[in-house]
Amino acid sequence: MENIIPISERILIKPLKAENKTKSGIIIPENAKENPQEGIILAVGNEVKNPLLKKVGEKVLFKKYSGTKINYKQKKYLILHQTDILAIIN
Repeated sequence: MENIIPISERILIKPLKAENKTKSGIIIPENAKENPQEGIILAVGNEVKNPLLKKVGEKVLFKKYSGTKINYKQKKYLILHQTDILAIIN
């Protein structure tokens, strides 16, 4: 875990990788890939009210073009507002 601590009602997410191939085996070029909508919760701000979103390590589904992308120590992260998370994936 990195030393990134989100503030207020924000959540730090590690986005999961987008698929490299279609189901039929066609390779998707980098510029045609869609933004991932799934990720893992890494840290939670102190004002997040939903107890389900306070679980670090939980896999979640979030809005497609939401949040702020950041690069820190050559790793990609996403900081989202708690309302940008749509569901928890079991």
